[in-house]
Amino acid sequence: MMSIPELFICPISLELFKDPVTLCTGLTYDRSSIQKWLAAGNLTCPVTMQKLDDPITMVPNHTLRHLITQWLQMGTQTQNSNRSDDHCVLETATIDSLASVKHVLKSNEFGFKSKVLALEKITSSPSTDYLLLQLGYLPLLLELVFGLVPEARVLLISEEYYCIKFVELALSCVLMLLPLGVELDSLNMLKEERKLSSFEVLLACGSAFIRINLCRLIEAVSASDSSSSSTSRRKRLCIVLGKHRGILNQLVQLILHPNDSEEEAADAAIRALSALSSFEENIESLVRNGMVNGLVTYITRTVNRERSLAPLATAIIERLLGVESAREELLNSNSNNGTSGNGIHALVKMVFRVSWSDVDDHEHHRGSESAVSSLLIVCNDSLSAREEAISAGVLTQLLLLMQSQCSSSTKAKARKLLKLLRTKWSQDSKQFISMV
Repeated sequence: MMSIPELFICPISLELFKDPVTLCTGLTYDRSSIQKWLAAGNLTCPVTMQKLDDPITMVPNHTLRHLITQWLQMGTQTQNSNRSDDHCVLETATIDSLASVKHVLKSNEFGFKSKVLALEKITSSPSTDYLLLQLGYLPLLLELVFGLVPEARVLLISEEYYCIKFVELALSCVLMLLPLGVELDSLNMLKEERKLSSFEVLLACGSAFIRINLCRLIEAVSASDSSSSSTSRRKRLCIVLGKHRGILNQLVQLILHPNDSEEEAADAAIRALSALSSFEENIESLVRNGMVNGLVTYITRTVNRERSLAPLATAIIERLLGVESAREELLNSNSNNGTSGNGIHALVKMVFRVSWSDVDDHEHHRGSESAVSSLLIVCNDSLSAREEAISAGVLTQLLLLMQSQCSSSTKAKARKLLKLLRTKWSQDSKQFISMV
């Protein structure tokens, strides 16, 4: 008789799955077993002890059921009919290997070196991605990364090689599995304070690779899907992340102080902030934690860099300027020599770039429109902002923009800004009025 692969055994009954269903935690149980558990008054996941959503949903795990059926069929095949078919036969060795890897990852008996070797086995076999997702690897990996015990944090801070390598590989696996999922409620564990604290520590002390992947995780969480209920849960998680002071502070630090080898991490932080700023509930929190100054610094530093995300950073600023304190921070942001007005100068630079004139680049054109929109917001209520913008050369920038291939909406905003600035134009600039 064949031994049952561990991944085919219900965690409650310890028997072969008959009708596997998956809970919001990402864990799978036999339907009859989990129903008995719930009927007894338990409102938590039996393995993770995480509180279950109300109403409790049980999603049939058709993939696991299909794999078990294939495995059972393998046991009844005769020697003469035992042919290999990569599309319909799952070898017992593969199941046993995944079970062995999962055991190593879950057990406290194995150190980080053993766990690294185990993770390398599954990352080198992309054909098993969907199987890993269906067999509960996603919640396990999330728990391993963000459930770091104090001793592991010490190793991470001390740059212990295998600890860092383990987190890098585990995060890579998480990002590999996320796009394959439909219901990703296991991400809800990140709302726990202990997990958020680990997120902050990893951003502060992790390698550049870890920081980049954490930013990508924020992006992935914010991505919408076809399920309205899933979208709502993702939004709640994004709001929790967007209001966590420690996480936001670390994202700002990534933008403000990248090493030469970590400019990619700064770019990843910009994308993460763009994701968080897409939720209105996060705007005030982002402003309070210094995002405006961080974004201005990024634009000033990277505006002339090839493949810069300065246009995206400008679009984020536009979103933040609905808050009065954001407008004040933009006006008072300092340049490297300590003088004010760096925020206005950064926006003026983004109005039009010569290198964009012959390129039909949606991102660059969006950056121009966001820059003009942002200048309209701050110049409308501030004489000093209008003076600063004119001093920075905004008039020439606007006229060049209007002669470019930008959208009609961008040109309309540029005309509006020119009219707003008309009262401050110098005598030498009056010739430009007729062009408006």
